[in-house]
This record gives sequence, C-alpha cells and structure tokens, in this order.
Amino acid sequence: KLKEYVDVLIPRGGAGLIKAVVENSTIPVIETGTGNCHIYVDEFADLDMAVNVVFNAKTQRISVCNACESLLVHEAVVDTFLPMLQKALAEKDVELRADEVCLKALDVSLGKVVRATEEDWAKEYLDYILSIKSVSNVEEAIAHINKYNTSHSESIITKDYDHAMRFLNEVDAACVYHNVSTRFTDGFEFGFGAEIGISTQKLHARGPMGLNALTSYKYIVLGNGQTR
Repeated sequence: KLKEYVDVLIPRGGAGLIKAVVENSTIPVIETGTGNCHIYVDEFADLDMAVNVVFNAKTQRISVCNACESLLVHEAVVDTFLPMLQKALAEKDVELRADEVCLKALDVSLGKVVRATEEDWAKEYLDYILSIKSVSNVEEAIAHINKYNTSHSESIITKDYDHAMRFLNEVDAACVYHNVSTRFTDGFEFGFGAEIGISTQKLHARGPMGLNALTSYKYIVLGNGQTR
C-alpha cells in the first residue's frame, strides 16, 4: 500500500501470493498468473512429435508455470497415442489422471493411473502428474481450454493448417503454440534478456516480460510561445 514510494508491483510466486497482492494492493499490479497449461493432440498430429513435445513440456522442469499440466487428445488417436506417451512418461514416474475414454487405453502396470475428477481439469500440479481428457474435435478442445486454463500457454500438435489457425486464433492465452512445447514461454527464450515475469493479464504487458515491458511514455514538447 506504499503507493507514494512504489510505481508497480509484480508478484512472483504461487497462486496465494498473487491473489493476495491483486486483491489488497493500492499500487498498480502486473499479474504474473499461474499456469494450467494444455497441449491438444489433434487427430492429424504427428504422434512421434506429440510424444516428444508432451514429454518435454511435462517433465523437463515440473515446478514452473509453463509446464504442461493438462493433455487433450482427439478420440480418433487415443488408442494409438496414449500407449506411446505412457511408455515415455513412465521413465519419470508420471501419474496419469484420465477420463473414462482415456483410461481404457492406459496400462496400469506402467505406473499410477487414476480416474480424473472435475478438479483435475483446473489444477496446476507443479508435480509429476498429468490430467488427460479425450475430445471429439478441435472446437471441443478450444472450449475446454478456454473454460479451465489460466491464460498462460497453450499448444496444439497437428499437421492440419486450418485446425492450427483456429486454435491459435480462438484460444485465450498470452502464448499459443503450434507443434511447440509450452516450455518456451520464457523471456530469455523470446530474446528479451533477463525475464521479469510472465503476465497473464490483458492490459499493457502480456506474456514474457523484459525491461521494455515496464517502460512508460514521457512526452517532451518544445516550442517558442505557441498557444491553442
């Protein structure tokens, strides 16, 4: 509340810290939100690519806001893709929380597999846990993401241009990706130098922020007696 001394606050931490600052500060806040990040594996995905991208996004570093927490899979590739992915994720002992359709394609002997609950769709685990849901088309995937995401980072894996463009245009997030891991949402990776944060709000700075995102305007006007 020291507005006379501080121009802006950027809370860096968990959801509780961010919520407390946003709700109580009298100083302007740039909200660096939590990351319930999704990857959608489309029916026209390169499945080997999809396994590599999901494995990287989920396991490369689990405690960060750009890690994948939720996976959506088109029902046409569930039976083919999920066994491939499960074998890869088993190397890291990733727990899978799946809907009824996806459960049937998973092997309980390869690791912990449980039935997902409604709470799982909105959960940022920051752990070796991944929720998995089947969808019937790209429209359903987009609707699910826009309902449960935190406007952080979302990715589609597909070879279909129209599906990719629809996803990129209609998903509401600071960063949207086509055939790319969500782990690239980072100021250094974007070429901004040292990262200040990843903003999920829509006013002014959004997405990875470098120093330029904190600059403001100052108008300098020179004259010799002009009046209006």
